Amino acid sequence: MSKTTRREFIRRTGIGVAGLSALQFNPVVRAASSSSRLDSIPKHRALDVPGVHAYPMEHSIAAGDTLELRVSASVPYSISICRLGLNVDDPAGDTVLADVGQQPATPQPIHPGSYVHIAKGLRGSLGVFSVECWVRPWDITKLQGVVSQEDKDSSEGFALGIGKDGYVGFYLGDGVSPDEAVVHRTKTGVITSNKWNHLAATWDGKHKRVFVNGKEVGAWDFAGTLKPGPHPLRLGAMAQGGVAQHFLDGDIAMPAIYSRALSIEQVKQRFESKGLVLARGRDVLGCWPLREEQNERVADVSGGGRHGGIINHATWMIGAPSFKAAVERFGNYDPKKDTQRGHGLRFASDDLYDCRWVVTHRWRVPLDARSGIYVARMKFNLEGKERLYHCTFLVRRAPRRRKAPILFVCATNTWRAYNGTPFAITPPELKQVWGTGGYGPDRGLPSYCLYRGHAAGQGTYQVGARMPWPAAGPYVRYGGATDYSHLMRADRFPQTWLEEQGYAYDLISDVDWHRDPGQLRGYKVLMIVGHNEYWSLPMYRSAENFMRGGGNVLVLSGNTLGWRVSFNDDCTIMECRKVDSPGHQVPKSRRGEAWHSHDGLRGGPARECGIPGYRLIGLDIIGWNNPSNPKNFGPYVVENDAHPFFNTPETSGLKNGDKFGWGGEGKFPMANGHEVDIRPSTFAALQVEPSPDGGVVPQDPPASRASPTASCRGRKAARRWTTSSA
Repeated sequence: MSKTTRREFIRRTGIGVAGLSALQFNPVVRAASSSSRLDSIPKHRALDVPGVHAYPMEHSIAAGDTLELRVSASVPYSISICRLGLNVDDPAGDTVLADVGQQPATPQPIHPGSYVHIAKGLRGSLGVFSVECWVRPWDITKLQGVVSQEDKDSSEGFALGIGKDGYVGFYLGDGVSPDEAVVHRTKTGVITSNKWNHLAATWDGKHKRVFVNGKEVGAWDFAGTLKPGPHPLRLGAMAQGGVAQHFLDGDIAMPAIYSRALSIEQVKQRFESKGLVLARGRDVLGCWPLREEQNERVADVSGGGRHGGIINHATWMIGAPSFKAAVERFGNYDPKKDTQRGHGLRFASDDLYDCRWVVTHRWRVPLDARSGIYVARMKFNLEGKERLYHCTFLVRRAPRRRKAPILFVCATNTWRAYNGTPFAITPPELKQVWGTGGYGPDRGLPSYCLYRGHAAGQGTYQVGARMPWPAAGPYVRYGGATDYSHLMRADRFPQTWLEEQGYAYDLISDVDWHRDPGQLRGYKVLMIVGHNEYWSLPMYRSAENFMRGGGNVLVLSGNTLGWRVSFNDDCTIMECRKVDSPGHQVPKSRRGEAWHSHDGLRGGPARECGIPGYRLIGLDIIGWNNPSNPKNFGPYVVENDAHPFFNTPETSGLKNGDKFGWGGEGKFPMANGHEVDIRPSTFAALQVEPSPDGGVVPQDPPASRASPTASCRGRKAARRWTTSSA
């Protein structure tokens, strides 16, 4: 019988790799520096991104520092650096600070897909072998690696994988035999999606066996020698031509490999242990309990030193097969005290948090540059149409420059949360309507955000900062009929008003605030006017301290303080675990997954995480309106014209019943709409059903009972609410 290569066998059995040319890892890029971040991960499946796309290394830059811009362009483009001007809808009024001119095409691919890379694989030869792993697949329509040390262009190695319609594949390479003799698959339907399955594959030197949930589902004769080959070990992926691919869309727990054949009884014991018992013994070649629950390192506890590193981040804090994940909403659950929780790690084939593109442009921000919103504006022609692409970044005041009286916070966490299609091809129209699903088809590229799950169905628990964020563009709208946006445009209108009225202000991002909570000291007013929905604990505590010290906080936007977020150490990944609200990414049946990996604390609506909006600003979110219906929008109406808001520092002239914050009867803009905040007492008045066990609606804080003003003094924060936020 003639020898069949593994690649030919895979093609013939219908599980081949489409587009092998896309696997090449040799992008040609014109860079401002010879340094590249591409080699910071092992060779990895590459995907092209047609069009023009860009992101800055940092989205907020101090005057005097250098902007590092990373551009991928499949077509030539021209680029200029602009400070956005006073006309919100006309780029002609922007100040051009640098005009770089025409640039050649600089395509840079992306490399999505998470897995664990273990450089120290097995070596030598083996006469017996076993591999096991718990897996909860999200998708069973394709070939996916679970535990592997192989390459599809090699006849050496081993692999445990799953495939279309729920089969399990077990490969042992002896270095000489054709794939028909070394690749075996069970019948389909032996594993189920969205359920934990214990997989065990054993070889006693004569027979290969596969077990699912303690029961044998396949057996084949196989005599010879296992030669692992020079390949690295991978959890959640396979390889071809040295390039990682066939990424697992699923969760894993307690993977282990052995230099012995597990007996039927031992397999049953491993299944019954639910992933809570370590694999032990001298013949354990690797065991990864996945108990780190954060960061990128995965430790091998076998003593073999086969420690791994996570590629493309993956997701911690999801629990293992033993975990009863439907924890009480208003209970006192603590994952650290749950002995049955176990540890799991979630992979996604579209996981991507850092494009790792090389720098294509650098621009030093002038030391005297005004704080504000800036863009790198790129003009290009695609499919016969002229287009404008905007890469947004902020400029802060120079560190030694005197602080202005007003600190304006741009709601950049919200801009990031809504970044549903980072690789969308820019439409030719200046203004574009982008909903939570982004714009246009995703073309098989990563397109998840905090309102849109991963392609295989995993909820989105985190988003990356080193990614294009066209949703933060200056002309992106959310409601077409209303010419409305709750993203960057929501910050642009008050920002331009400050400049038109001659007010001195400094501008920062949410991440700037999170990184340096103490920077509020020295300001008189903190302005929160955009859609500032996503708050971290340092942001909240900082606002409390600012108000205690006599500072003033001006909040004129709805759904402020909607969700709690956290960040990794370098603030390149934002985590938000949405549960118990419309648009949730964590289902109620797995509410126990709501605890963050960055800090171990509960996630979800801010008011259920110990940082309720009512305590800080007197209000909290109740719901939302359809932004496409103009009837859902309106102006503010004065109810108490004696309030200091209307009389300090100068008299506004507004009287009770007057309307303000609108373009006139039936005209836009309108100040309020889309999402609605109310007092806790209004929640209580609207409540129909009795409060669930542990749930309570708090009273209004003292300062808000008599006026719309909120104070952080007085009543402690209530941790439990009975209502849901938008």
